[in-house]
Amino acid sequence: MTQSNIFILAIESSCDDTSAAVIKDGTVLSNCIANQDVHAQYGGVVPELASRMHDKNIVPVVNAALSKAGVKKEQLNAVAVTRGPGLLGSLIVGVNFAKSLSLGLQIPLVEVNHMEAHVMAHFAEQPYPEFPFLCLTVSGGHTQIVKVSDYNNMEVLGSTIDDAAGEAFDKTGKMLGLPYPAGPVIDKKAREGDALFSFPEPQVGELDFSFSGLKTSILYFVKKQLKADASFVESNLNNICASVQNTIVSILIKKIAIAAEKYNIQSIALAGGVSANSQLREAFTELGKTRRWKTYIPQFQYCTDNAGMIGISGYYHYLNEKYADQSIEPDPRLKI
Repeated sequence: MTQSNIFILAIESSCDDTSAAVIKDGTVLSNCIANQDVHAQYGGVVPELASRMHDKNIVPVVNAALSKAGVKKEQLNAVAVTRGPGLLGSLIVGVNFAKSLSLGLQIPLVEVNHMEAHVMAHFAEQPYPEFPFLCLTVSGGHTQIVKVSDYNNMEVLGSTIDDAAGEAFDKTGKMLGLPYPAGPVIDKKAREGDALFSFPEPQVGELDFSFSGLKTSILYFVKKQLKADASFVESNLNNICASVQNTIVSILIKKIAIAAEKYNIQSIALAGGVSANSQLREAFTELGKTRRWKTYIPQFQYCTDNAGMIGISGYYHYLNEKYADQSIEPDPRLKI
């Protein structure tokens, strides 16, 4: 029997964005996010500052989500929260808040795996992917291919053995003197340049990823060119960005194509913060057209870290009565 009028408050605090969302019967009513601009001056997320900002933002963000959804806390059926993976200090704020709220309201607490939630973002809007499907999840800290057989049945087929794709973008940006986060900046500049320079693609496991070698080759390339011409980066910035982005996208697309062929699955999905990259979205869509596969890419609001995807994942856990108890603790290295 299908349950109805189920309201779930979701909380996401795995990194530097504090987010809260309200979900009704699997539909996102509100999805509020408080960004932390303080990290830009340091060229990356400072964990201690992140946790302090979460502590400051979480109550206003939760209130905003409830208000925007037109839902009172007394109407909530459960509280869903990111348990991991992520930064420990950041996770502590979200988990402890969710535990306290569920205890105070005497409603179930639902723990959510952040990486599973990125996959579940595809069920925040129609059309939904058909099971089974493969999901290429690409974010700042993770790059993996996941086989999704059901809402609560996922298997990681391949993952990064070192740096993730998002890290490759950000660290390249730092080498080039670009502001943090560098991914969107590189994407913008790449559209104005040409992929004139070649970088090696890693030779690792069939479905695994590695971006540390690429990062090193970019560093050596830049140093070598600057020795010959001190203005090289400034004169060729758009072309360098286009070349780096083209290499990263090529690696990602080749791997998901191999996985789809190997497992004979013709529905593929894209998720994670890097899925907002314009070239990756275009290449992913083109792959689907060429191979006649169904492709799924979430709206931009569900690409980066957000509580909407946490709520969708939490909703399906709730339907299966997969509740957590007050003894749960954040797990920075939580795996699918």
